[in-house]
Amino acid sequence: MKVSERRVCRVLGQHRSIQRRLPQGRADEERLVADMIELTRQYGRYGYRRVAALLRDAGSQVNCKRVERRWRREGLKVPMKQPKKGRLWLNDGSCVRLRPEYRNQVWSYDFVHHRTDDGRAFSTLNILDEYSRECLAIRVKRKLNANEVIDALTDLFILRGVPAYIRSDNGPEFIAEAFRGWIKAVGAH
Repeated sequence: MKVSERRVCRVLGQHRSIQRRLPQGRADEERLVADMIELTRQYGRYGYRRVAALLRDAGSQVNCKRVERRWRREGLKVPMKQPKKGRLWLNDGSCVRLRPEYRNQVWSYDFVHHRTDDGRAFSTLNILDEYSRECLAIRVKRKLNANEVIDALTDLFILRGVPAYIRSDNGPEFIAEAFRGWIKAVGAH
């Protein structure tokens, strides 16, 4: 078939220079990809930008866009971050947090803060049995203080008995002198 290059390019909607110029890869292409893969193995949490910076520090003449194209072509990805596991003990072997072994051994409590539709804040005091993961009580008020925490725990002590341990964070309601004195008086740790 005798068809001119101009006519074929016009029909296909391509520019004629595309037909003449063959794409040429760089001579250091394989070396760049090998270096990228090695850096990715060595620094697993680094993305293509940091790998490009490491390549530039090593003396390669690369920019981020070139590294990103090779990164995608090779299918490299930064792995998802794994959640940290909470430790139950320190490196010296001393215990930090007691694991419950039976019901009513360890209770924990904390505040959760929310807002209503009109923008006003309210708090909920949640008390849990850590062994059974049972919610023992929820108190909801606009403001809760140390005396209301004591009232909620007193009601539960009457119904369920005093637990061996009570766990909380260091919020102002939980470290108040009145609250700490009351915990010692009832015999919980």
